[in-house]
Order: sequence, then structure tokens, then C-alpha cells
Amino acid sequence: MAAIEQIATLHKGQTLPLQRDVDVISIPFGKTITLPEDSVVSVMQAKGSSVSVGYEGRLYLIEGSNLDALGLEPLPRPTLPEDATEEQIEQFVWDQLRTCFDPEIPVNIVDLGLVYGCRIERLISGERIVTIRMTLTAPGCGMGDVIAADARNKILGAPQISRVHTEIVFDPPWSREMMSDEAKLELGMF
Repeated sequence: MAAIEQIATLHKGQTLPLQRDVDVISIPFGKTITLPEDSVVSVMQAKGSSVSVGYEGRLYLIEGSNLDALGLEPLPRPTLPEDATEEQIEQFVWDQLRTCFDPEIPVNIVDLGLVYGCRIERLISGERIVTIRMTLTAPGCGMGDVIAADARNKILGAPQISRVHTEIVFDPPWSREMMSDEAKLELGMF
């Protein structure tokens, strides 16, 4: 069974012992820490290519490449061939953004309407820098650092991309009208 299909079999509240020490992203701080082997975690959300888990009253994000810590098949780090075109690089960035979820909302950040823009600049040195302009569902939402760290880690899988900068803005303010029809349907907002 493919790893994405395995993620879909997880359900909220399911408890699993960690099979090994694993680096996770702390929610809402976006810092990487290590949870020890044999820790029992509780699944909070399993969407896209990552799983949000609870451990000792805190939330963490386990990325797809570390799913073996949950006893699942790990996902390979997303990447591109060395000779990828500019269009393929841009498509790769958008595809990776569509695998990023607010740990509390089961809709990806693109369909949720949080990504306002993405710019890829090529420097004279040949390096590419990706700048993502995004917002949060509310100015007080603490998930920005987590979402930015998840996006950055996934996009940096492409050897053509040297840096990812995430700019969080609140103008224009986010509203439910920014969501795709699929997102509204998923959240029951039609």
C-alpha cells in the first residue's frame, strides 16, 4: 500500500508508539524537536503528506519522509530532475504547497485561499529563491510558523531551489470567499 493511502487509513484519536526517534515540527512554534522512540502519540489529523500528532499535551507535525516512525512507509522527499524547466519548477512549488495543511483544518493551504502569491527569482549565481506571500485565517492564528516550515521543507527538496522565504501578510484579510469550491464543500460551508 502506498504511503499516501496508508496516511488515509489513520483516524483521529488513534494511538501509535513511535518506532524510532523522530524529528517533528512543534505546533504552533514551527521549531524542530526530536520525540523519542516508544513514545505513544495520538493522531490528530492525517492529510496530504504529513500527520499531526499529540504527545504529552502538545501538537507536532510528522513529515512524510519520517512516516516510518509511525510504522508506515515513508514518502520520498519531493524533488525535481536537474534539467527541470522554469515551468516545471513553478508547478513543483505549487504542487508542494497543495500538500501543506493547517494542522487544525483538513484543507490544503492553496484551496483554503491562504496563498496569495508565489515568486521564483533566479540570481546571477544560478540560485533560485522562492518567495511565498500568504496569510492566515485570522491575525491571531498561531499556525503560521508551522505552515511556513512545512512548505519550506517540502519545496527545498528540489535541488534547483536554494532558499524559501515565506512572507505572512494580513492585507487583504482572509475571508471564506477566498476558498475554492472544493474547500467549501469539504468544510461544509456551501
